[in-house]
Amino acid sequence: MNRLNAALAAVLVTGMTILAGTSYADESLTPKEMVYIGHGPSVMGLDRKAPGPSDKKPTLYDKRMSRPWSAEAFNDEGPAHTVFLDSYLMDKYEVSNKDFGEFIKAKGHPAPAYWDDPRLNKAVQPVVGVNYGDAKLFCEYRGKRLPTEAEWEKAARGPKANLYPWGNDIDPAKANYGKNNETTMPVDSYPEGASYYGVYNMAGNAFEWVADWYDPRYYTRLETPVNPTGPAKPVWMGGTGTYVDRLTVGEKRVIRGGSWIAPAGTVRSAHRFWNDPLNNSYGVGLGFRCAMAAPAAIEQQLRDNYIAALVDMGRERFAEAQKLVDQGLTIDPKNVELLELHSLIKASMKQP
Repeated sequence: MNRLNAALAAVLVTGMTILAGTSYADESLTPKEMVYIGHGPSVMGLDRKAPGPSDKKPTLYDKRMSRPWSAEAFNDEGPAHTVFLDSYLMDKYEVSNKDFGEFIKAKGHPAPAYWDDPRLNKAVQPVVGVNYGDAKLFCEYRGKRLPTEAEWEKAARGPKANLYPWGNDIDPAKANYGKNNETTMPVDSYPEGASYYGVYNMAGNAFEWVADWYDPRYYTRLETPVNPTGPAKPVWMGGTGTYVDRLTVGEKRVIRGGSWIAPAGTVRSAHRFWNDPLNNSYGVGLGFRCAMAAPAAIEQQLRDNYIAALVDMGRERFAEAQKLVDQGLTIDPKNVELLELHSLIKASMKQP
């Protein structure tokens, strides 16, 4: 109980007066169908070794893919690096046709591509055929914003920097990619493929716009590891990211996560891709989800519940302490301090 005693001492030294047993947690601070992701470090990118020399004669395809528009040539996923993000909220699901339809009616916004496609326009399916501006305006309409690339990757990979939202091995039963299905799936499908934070379909289903400009060499010259928002200015480059549109040049935005028609390599959580902000399609699978900064009140409530639980434990009011911890975990199920306290309370309750 040394850690508990130290924590209690810290509370008393700061002179904080807390009414033991008071409930502080308020789930209403977390908007519906969003998840809270706490502040702290996370890993972005992968370290990738250059392929060794080969005796095999390169094909025309090999030569074409060695040009500057190739992701392999850019090696844009490396080096792996640690970033530090403030707390934020992320949509649990991709934006659905139902949600986007409400936006269209409220704002008179034009319908996206594929809006009349019966394969893709079910209410529960993710909206696809949206360009960057469409996605940005929708998020603002909801009082949110597009996630940064760093926020998106943290939500997908979790604290252990998984290669896929569910772990380090690809599993076609946990994501919709490579035309395993004939179309997109409902936004709440594949619960077994949800990320550590409980975010659905971050692999496959629909590519997702993020806020950042694309620069294939951005990771090699990251200006700040704290709340990175991508390059200040985009690079001028060729290709939209599709094999059939290589001659298009311009400034690109990052898209993430792969889609129902994209190959397995695109659903890896560190994979980076790009598209012209005005382009509303990567095949037929380009959508998005929204994010927002976490309200300061959430952080305050989590701290209050933690401290109040410590006080209750000091008074051997373990049931009350457990209730406070459980209330905090309804807001942040992955809160390390609360989870550790939960274990301490359980151990204390078992003592004679």
